[in-house]
Amino acid sequence: MEKYQNFDDRLREECGVFGVFGHPDAAALTALGLHALQHRGQESAGIVSFDNSYFHAERRMGLVSDNFTDEKVLEGLSGSSAVGHVRYSTTGSSILKNVQPLFADLSGGGLALAHNGNLTNGLTLREELVENGSIFQSTSDTETILQLIAKSKEKNITSCFIDALYQVEGAYALVALTTKKLIGVRDPIGIRPLVLGVLDGHHILTSETCALDIIGAKFIREVENGEMIIITESGIETIKPFPHQRPRPCIFEYIYFARPDSSVGGLSVYECRKEFGRQLATEAPKEADLVIPVPDSGVPAAIGYAQRAGIPFELGIIRNHYVGRTFIEPQQSIRAFSVKLKHNANKILVNGKKVILIDDSLVRGTTSIKIVRMMREAGAKEVHMRITSPPIMYPDYYGIDTPIKEELLAANRTIKEIEQFIGVDSISFLSIDGLYKAMGHKNGRDPKKPAFTDHCFTGEYPTGLIDQSGEDRFTQLTLLS
Repeated sequence: MEKYQNFDDRLREECGVFGVFGHPDAAALTALGLHALQHRGQESAGIVSFDNSYFHAERRMGLVSDNFTDEKVLEGLSGSSAVGHVRYSTTGSSILKNVQPLFADLSGGGLALAHNGNLTNGLTLREELVENGSIFQSTSDTETILQLIAKSKEKNITSCFIDALYQVEGAYALVALTTKKLIGVRDPIGIRPLVLGVLDGHHILTSETCALDIIGAKFIREVENGEMIIITESGIETIKPFPHQRPRPCIFEYIYFARPDSSVGGLSVYECRKEFGRQLATEAPKEADLVIPVPDSGVPAAIGYAQRAGIPFELGIIRNHYVGRTFIEPQQSIRAFSVKLKHNANKILVNGKKVILIDDSLVRGTTSIKIVRMMREAGAKEVHMRITSPPIMYPDYYGIDTPIKEELLAANRTIKEIEQFIGVDSISFLSIDGLYKAMGHKNGRDPKKPAFTDHCFTGEYPTGLIDQSGEDRFTQLTLLS
């Protein structure tokens, strides 16, 4: 038998992080937190704990539930502090040696590091480090940060950490565990999320509030852009080592990545997605019998669209939640049916109806073709598609797994050509101004001071892209302060 990748043409977030300090159930809490963050990465998971004498590590390929529910595994992760990570690779191969948290024995003691994001000068720094004698054990850009910390001439781990971060560019939300500290830090413009919580008096750092909810922890606040939080037995210390810049969080946390029950930037992700749908119904109305979400990420937006349009919301596509990212198919001839492993049409509901499909984004369009064909085969009279984000025109370099520009459907075809390619009667995207209005910006996007990192739509990258080349691939902009 051969094993085929079941590509579903979705955007992929690189990872999620979790750390807890001083709690007797540190490893178990970390496993639960990672389970809540599983949507951020399904390729691998890892936990490193510290028992005041030794660090203990478990790194596994696959899902949290497949690897960290065994009591023996958790018993091996002894100690009252731990950091964890779930990963979908955008930098580095999908192999065990790249599974995080990464660990290194430094001159000042052990350090475990978990990273959400992507460095835009990581490859350049890696080449320089290798030329100067550094030996890398992984192909992940996270190890570049570890190597920079190890080579720093500063006197303590905090100063070494800051020294390393001054040399990197891009997006990062980091959680690190030393023998005495849990450290969290967010990049200077806050592209990737990181929040602070507390449980039974013990502090927690994690990517999303949903990871706090699962363990009954209290949300304290978001870690600010460019802020470093240091948690010790004495309490919390906060440092802001970087020059002040306006925050530019990633807009895709609201569109797709964050779990709907999370709060990001003080906003309910679920309510934002409903508002995207309402705004889209205003911008691109269409007479139809049903509004149908492409599960599961399209559900809140479809509710909002249906409410504003006055069209019934129905589950015209049923998703099978028990299919992983890969599937063993004994014969190549049946690979054409791979979309039905995850989605199937509700034929009785769809037959003879004019339907509007609601999805959050359009990447290559390959899955959309299959979904639309499924609706046609189920007897849909008309199939219209509405996308609750603007057209993705440019690739991402900050931890989202987007194709190169030549593979992005909207970057290479007109609206009419997209309609013909995926087989719909019509398609419309939410405008960039409509996206901002739905986020509470009454006048839409301010071209001089955009509030979010939205380069996938605009081409306006908020940092330098040292590892990239070719002016046709990107536009580098100086940060607006």
